[in-house]
This record gives sequence, C-alpha cells and structure tokens, in this order.
Amino acid sequence: MAKHWYIIHTYSGYEKRVQDEIKRRIESFGLQDHVFDTKVFSEEVTEVKEGGKQITREHNIYPGYVLVRMEVDDNSWSVVRNTPGVTGFVGIDGKPAPLTRAQFDKMMRRVGGATGGKGKPKRTETDFKEGQSIRVVSGPLADFDGTITEVAPESGKVKVSLTIFGRETPVELNLDQIVSA
Repeated sequence: MAKHWYIIHTYSGYEKRVQDEIKRRIESFGLQDHVFDTKVFSEEVTEVKEGGKQITREHNIYPGYVLVRMEVDDNSWSVVRNTPGVTGFVGIDGKPAPLTRAQFDKMMRRVGGATGGKGKPKRTETDFKEGQSIRVVSGPLADFDGTITEVAPESGKVKVSLTIFGRETPVELNLDQIVSA
C-alpha cells in the first residue's frame, strides 16, 4: 500500500489537540506502520497594538485542517476519522482524497519550507517604498499587479492600488502578501 498525505478537517482551534490525539491513538492502536506523520502548519505573528506594543502569537496557516501521512485501510481510516475533534477527511463522498505531490509542495512553500510547525515570523519592517510595483502572492487577490500608495511597517501593512475589472481599486494588504514585481 502507498503512503500519501491526506487532509483532515477539524474543529477550528483544535488542530494541535487533534494532532496530539492522533499520535496518541496511533500508538495505542499499534498503527505506527500505517500512519507515519502529522502536520499542523503555524507561524509566529507579531502584532503591533496601540502605543507600539508588540505581541507575538502563534497563528494557524490552515485553520481547521491537519495533514496526515498514512496508508489508508479500514482500520487506519477508522482510527483517524474517529479521533475526537476530527470532522472528516477532505475528499469525495466521504472517501479520503490524497494530495498530489504538487499540492503538497505548494502547501510547504506557503509555510516557508518543510518545518510543518512554526514558520518565520511575519515581517514588521520592510524595504517596500511608495510608488513601487508589486504582485500579490496570496489571498483572494493573488496574481494581481499593483502600485504601493502607502507603507505602514509598524502595522505590517501596505495600501496598494490594484486594477480590478478595469478600475483602480485601493486595498490594504499584509506585507507577506506581496512581492516586488
């Protein structure tokens, strides 16, 4: 049987607990030869509050989801599926669909490598300048090009003018959502 990565849907905010519970259940049911790894993707986020106070906290990159590398058979599927906090596998008609290598690689690039844990902290300082051309790389506006109209490194945000449906539209984005064009 082949090992593949699968996505498990969980209650939002319970990802780490589900990951720990899956590991515990795998050991207690003796399924170490069928379930090999779990990943919860998170990163440290530095927030700038009023008065310039900075607070660093852990933020889930994919809230409500845990990745599991496993060989799916009736027993391993049942043990993982019935883990407290798991609402199901991502797939079709309740059947788990494995991630392709390209999908897995794309998720790993999103978190900055194969850590599966804490990524790099989000930037709060920047080299971006007003008038600079940028490309949006994440979020609902991904792949749009624009021009920076205002930079606020203390909040980790920029205001950008994007052309959407033929009209200039001002939007506010996080620094980690853009790259130089």
